[in-house]
Amino acid sequence: MQSVRARLRFLAELVSVLLFVAMFAAFLLQVFTRYVLNDPVAWTQEFVLITYIWIIFWCGAFLLREREHITFDMIFMSLPPKRRRWLAVALTILIGVAFIAAIPGTFDYVSFMKIEKSPVIGLRFDFLYSIFVIFTVAVVVGAMIRIWRLLRHSWEDELNHEGEIEP
Repeated sequence: MQSVRARLRFLAELVSVLLFVAMFAAFLLQVFTRYVLNDPVAWTQEFVLITYIWIIFWCGAFLLREREHITFDMIFMSLPPKRRRWLAVALTILIGVAFIAAIPGTFDYVSFMKIEKSPVIGLRFDFLYSIFVIFTVAVVVGAMIRIWRLLRHSWEDELNHEGEIEP
């Protein structure tokens, strides 16, 4: 199971690296054509924006861990471990339920956006914003996994690693 998780994480990291490389290459092409050739290319700005959107939601869905989010947790961290556990369960359930409730509307709206296309590249908006549907589902799955970890006998492991970032 650990090797499958490691492979999936590697694949997610590879996709994010490829997106970063594509975005940076388009940015460099834009700078070169604008300032060296004095003939800017229009599609690069749109491409950078699209890859940026995908990078943000892709990494949020598959690479960012709970403890890597920026939080204001002074009150949470001041609680005793058992109370932190139950607060974490309650807040994770709240987030999971909110995202579950958002899935149908999100999917419906993204599906509706097939009628629109990006102005320069002509990419359909349903494809462009499909990453948000993937992100929404990933948040729900992540919430279920976190709740399961918090309800196990080794729940302390989930809370004890919140302030740490794995190498």
